[in-house]
Amino acid sequence: MDVVLPLDEDGNKIVRIGHSPDPDDAFMFHAMTTGAFPTPGYRFVHELQDIETLNHRAMNQDLEVSAVSIHAYPEIAEHYALMNCGASMGEGYGPMVVTMSGVTEEEARSNVIAVPGLKTSAYLGLRLAWGDCEVAIVPFDEIIPRILDGTYKSGLIIHEGQLTYVDHDLDVLIDLGKWWNGRTENWPMPLGGNVVRRDLGQSVMEDITLYTKMSIEYALKSPEDALEFAKEWGRGIDDDTNKEFVGMYVNDRTIDYEEEGRASVRQFIVEGQELGLIQADFDVQDIDFIGAV
Repeated sequence: MDVVLPLDEDGNKIVRIGHSPDPDDAFMFHAMTTGAFPTPGYRFVHELQDIETLNHRAMNQDLEVSAVSIHAYPEIAEHYALMNCGASMGEGYGPMVVTMSGVTEEEARSNVIAVPGLKTSAYLGLRLAWGDCEVAIVPFDEIIPRILDGTYKSGLIIHEGQLTYVDHDLDVLIDLGKWWNGRTENWPMPLGGNVVRRDLGQSVMEDITLYTKMSIEYALKSPEDALEFAKEWGRGIDDDTNKEFVGMYVNDRTIDYEEEGRASVRQFIVEGQELGLIQADFDVQDIDFIGAV
């Protein structure tokens, strides 16, 4: 039987959306969680946590809707469908390994690398590019400070760190987005996606997916309020950096993965399976991409 969601005082179903505290997620979910457009029958509330925590919450089926790493999706696919909207994909850019000036790739690879989580797509990309590495899990917003204070020789940066690293005169040893583009037919690197829980039933899943797509479209057409809201989660970034970062990860591909994007997701997972980091019995042809035309 389908799960019965709690209702608010007006009889609307309350749907919790988990997303990471970074500008692009905040931007895409702004309209639907602030009532910027009607969502008859539903009230959406957001819960903000880092992506690795959201990955593990999804494994416990905690939230109705969540942003997750594509790397983690096979482990939750039995209970969650992947929406065809809400993708974070690197089109010629992506997570980076950065270091202090003068540190070579050989030095970085022979020392512990700070990473934001073992289920992140950034970590899978690192393993695909550099093979087995010794790593330490460090909260994503502490990686650059831990490089600067000498705790780690290098770190794998995500979110707005992909822009703000230049403020600290750090060098880039590898941009995994560019690396993936070159490894494939110039496909975008799949990083994050939105999932919706299967036990809500097909009708509710489709409603939520539609409202998510509408929220992204609304923000892209009327970005001022959403950008201002998104900046709250940018950890002190300025307006221009906020706008640039949101534009990197919220765009036409976020409204629809498109065939290249869907192919890239499948290939990313297959390569993770070949590396032994993703369960071998998961069939990439079974990915839903709910809402795809």
